[in-house]
Amino acid sequence: MSRKLWAALGLVMSLGLSASACAQPAPAPNPTGPPTPNDYTKDENWLCRPGRQDACAQDQTATVIQADGKASVETFKADPNAPIDCFYVYPTVSSDPGGNSDMTPDLPEKAVADQQFARFGQVCKLYAPSYRQVTIAALRKVMMGQASPGDGALAYADVLAAWKDYLARDNHGRGVVLIGHSQGSRVLLDLVAKEIDGKPVQKQIVSALILGMNTPVDPAKDAYGSLPLCRKAGQIGCVISYVSFRADVPPPATSRFGKVDQPGLRAACVNPAALAGGSATVHSYFSDRTIMGTAMRPATVWAKDVEVATPYVELPGLVSAECVSNGAFDYLAVTVHPDKADPRADNIPGDLLVMGVPLKEWGLHLVDVNLTMGDLVSVVGTQSKAYAAAK
Repeated sequence: MSRKLWAALGLVMSLGLSASACAQPAPAPNPTGPPTPNDYTKDENWLCRPGRQDACAQDQTATVIQADGKASVETFKADPNAPIDCFYVYPTVSSDPGGNSDMTPDLPEKAVADQQFARFGQVCKLYAPSYRQVTIAALRKVMMGQASPGDGALAYADVLAAWKDYLARDNHGRGVVLIGHSQGSRVLLDLVAKEIDGKPVQKQIVSALILGMNTPVDPAKDAYGSLPLCRKAGQIGCVISYVSFRADVPPPATSRFGKVDQPGLRAACVNPAALAGGSATVHSYFSDRTIMGTAMRPATVWAKDVEVATPYVELPGLVSAECVSNGAFDYLAVTVHPDKADPRADNIPGDLLVMGVPLKEWGLHLVDVNLTMGDLVSVVGTQSKAYAAAK
């Protein structure tokens, strides 16, 4: 990619229009010495906790628009007595100016929890720590060929401290689902490798949803470490991971998504709508707002003569997906099935745009989670029942 395009991408990110478009390159360690550890026994250091009116208690109501244009409203209610927990690490969204964010959640951090995590409240109790993540500002410097001021070790240390506090104070032996996207997924991959794989707590892992990230797996074992990929309904202790691209715009050779550097390993791809493989219609929840909390563009006309007054929209049957291998890449290939005869929109949002031009290297990273949100919640619900039965 040209330096001019990277500069434009930096401008786009500074305007807050592409929050999680970025799997972080490994940043340099903090040169000033160890920072003060966060105290996660203080509830203010959590973005989301059960029983609070916080970032994960936002309205998830959706307008369902059928192919014939008929619309209905799907209400939402979280389950305060859900039998399992979900532990979420959010992607690169902080608009703070330094290399690492502070511990005061800004609009993007709250908005991403709404977009990517709150809906899981139907099937699990929600825990999401605030953490001093590597910021968009730091990422922008890397993209411009400069040294990163961000400290990835600090971000990981915060999440590790939050995980240990959650286990000590909240878990009480309950099953737990790990959920992350982009930078959050990278942090969770490290957490699984260092703190969970082969440890007693692994028995409590219902599943790990490592989204928008290249999870390295041995094709012969179909597993990340000792955690297998989820390949059938009700399977527990397994991993769901994918990156998404439009089927007709596959990842170019320059893409950082969909391939891994380790010889002999491949990037995991599990389709939440078809765990065993193959193509399937996905249950998406789209929004006119990005995970930054700002308008993606003028309000979408999701269907002619249909007014959408809810935060989310469902378009049953419009989108399907299938895991594919294409050269060095493994990814979720997303197909939109437009019908000029029906009143619904003929395309979906999700491309990262620079001066109106999609960056093919990024695929549909902006909506990785939205694309299969309904399927992910359904899979976790089934896994919760299987976990209870196994216990």
